[in-house]
Amino acid sequence: MPSLAPAKKQLQAYFRSTPSNARAALKRIRAAIRAAAPGAQEAFSYRIPAFRLDGRPLVWYAAFQNHCSLYPMTGAIRRKLATALKGYEVSKGTVRLPLAKPIPVGLVKKLVRARIAEMGR
Repeated sequence: MPSLAPAKKQLQAYFRSTPSNARAALKRIRAAIRAAAPGAQEAFSYRIPAFRLDGRPLVWYAAFQNHCSLYPMTGAIRRKLATALKGYEVSKGTVRLPLAKPIPVGLVKKLVRARIAEMGR
């Protein structure tokens, strides 16, 4: 198994590079992912934080000027959780969580659990 040390350093650098409001939101998203997928390992891929489960990509998350994004959100997940996603901007592969509102921890957990189910776990 590869060392997690490079990913840890990349994660730390990424978090340090974000403004404090985005960093706080990222920490809430990260904690929600950990809670929903306790066996997942942190990673760094595509220049953003990620989690892997059973050696496979689970989700990525990132901060932007006005929102944080959670990836991947497949069509099946968007359809399954359409009601819960009302009011959030979604696109083909992402859900955007505005920084102007509290991070919906429950929704993040639902999305991660749906992704785990989609992976056949």
